[in-house]
Amino acid sequence: MLDDLDPILIQVTIPVPAAMIYAALTDPAQLKAWLGATATIELAPGGRFDLVFEGETPFESRGRITHFTPDVDIGYTWRGPPAFDALMNGEPPATSIYVRLQESPEGIDVTLEHTGWRNGEEWEEARSWHFHLWDEALHRMKDHVLRVAYG
Repeated sequence: MLDDLDPILIQVTIPVPAAMIYAALTDPAQLKAWLGATATIELAPGGRFDLVFEGETPFESRGRITHFTPDVDIGYTWRGPPAFDALMNGEPPATSIYVRLQESPEGIDVTLEHTGWRNGEEWEEARSWHFHLWDEALHRMKDHVLRVAYG
């Protein structure tokens, strides 16, 4: 049996306090600004982490918070767009997101890990689509946080 696909790992470093970055990850107004999604978040274990995306690929990711430590990390279940319903949007959702903030000499390292990818061509396509989503999104988040911090 083949191993599952590697997790998506994306990192950006932002030279601002961790609390500013954490707010960008958990405040619905800020998520709208950089992720382009309307958010409903109940910051508690098992709380809602719902994102509604409009635009080129409209979809809803209705997730649950699996872990959080203020200004340090957050994890939640993830549902992908309709093209990947059969793969990843069952009960429970097949994939999950974990974002960790860690101090570094250049600022705060923000690492996003998207896990749960299985084998097969369809899974590879889903993983590739999500890799591009998260890569672009984290760079937009960095730009957003820097604008908030420095104008």
